[in-house]
Amino acid sequence: MDKKLREKLKTLPVTPGVYFHKNAKGEVIYVGKAAVLKNRVRQYFQNTEKDPKTAALVAEIADTDWLTVDTEMDALFLESEMIKRYKPKWNILLRDDKTVSYVRIDMKSEIPYVSITRQPIGDDATYIGPFYAKNTIKTALRILRKVFPYYDKPYNGKKTLDTDLGLTPGIEIGETTPKEYKKTLRRLIRYLEGDREKLIKELEKQMKEASKQQNYEEAAELRNQFFGLKGLKKKIVFSDKEFLDISSDEALKELQSLLKLPTPPKRIEGYDISHISGTDVVASMVVFVNGVSDRSEYRKFRLKSQQNDDPASLKEILTRRFKHKDWAAPDVILLDGGKPQFSAAKDTLEELGLENIPIIARDKSGDHGRNAEVKLVIDAKITPLPPDGHLAKLIARIDEESHRFAVTYHRLLRRKRMLK
Repeated sequence: MDKKLREKLKTLPVTPGVYFHKNAKGEVIYVGKAAVLKNRVRQYFQNTEKDPKTAALVAEIADTDWLTVDTEMDALFLESEMIKRYKPKWNILLRDDKTVSYVRIDMKSEIPYVSITRQPIGDDATYIGPFYAKNTIKTALRILRKVFPYYDKPYNGKKTLDTDLGLTPGIEIGETTPKEYKKTLRRLIRYLEGDREKLIKELEKQMKEASKQQNYEEAAELRNQFFGLKGLKKKIVFSDKEFLDISSDEALKELQSLLKLPTPPKRIEGYDISHISGTDVVASMVVFVNGVSDRSEYRKFRLKSQQNDDPASLKEILTRRFKHKDWAAPDVILLDGGKPQFSAAKDTLEELGLENIPIIARDKSGDHGRNAEVKLVIDAKITPLPPDGHLAKLIARIDEESHRFAVTYHRLLRRKRMLK
């Protein structure tokens, strides 16, 4: 370890967060989470016996950066997001597939249950993840179950010890109904997908409204969930084996510099259009806040004009999007497409009087593979990005997410049409 890194490690905070080990080229080679950044990161450089793989990782570390968060629960979700963005090689080498987990909830079932699985199986269930430490997400779910009671096995109508402990919604003893239980599960899903602050505010508002309407049983349930979430600050403890400061996110700083913005962009909206020869035309809007996906803000659109004309479809989508004055305004718009899509979006925003919102487009020039070069259309000029740069990783992550969301919706509509 050189002197510069040694001095840097002295500034590590005693807060939860996510750390990034980098090699001599500046590439992120490992992402991890920590309950206390100072303690966890320093462990890598202590003169203790390490297994061969960990020793090889440490030998490659030339620099380390980190992002701090408010809670250990936040660190769990942020780690998952950053591994999706950077795809670090040592996260793959040090962890086999058995440690990658998804939370599965089949909301179409009459009485759903919550489980953990290694991979989505392509059904209509909701999957949240992936998470990269099975024991940690199991601990998180165990704690969240006290706030949002749920079934962890298929429902059979029998009372169990979990019923007596208040860990199930109590349908089996008439405590609630399947409809009310699904409301609770939707709140759990929102929490797991990162929509925590807004959810807490909504619970408080609903709690006060229920009390005002003298719906005291509902108010009591909402109160329990509200205070339960407020008290989750320090409940997850990460095994050693195992709000975001956006000025520290290198990708956002690079984008700020590239677009000559006064501050790092907080809200980035990514758009993609999916169809087959102009049929079942849909579009997606994904939202990344402070560089992290915020699924509660995602939106999907079914095009009114079913046509094989992506620039025209994009114009319709942006026009409809900006009619929603209650949606937060984007700091940057990212399109999946080249110069035609860029020009259509630029003309649309000018017509709407929103020409100050920066637009960029990812031009794949026929290469739509996951490892396609990241080339951006900015001011009608194509600018290639360094393939291993932070910004290229972020752009690819947003683009892949908008594509996934659009294709999923397109396939759903196509399947429904074919079954008619």
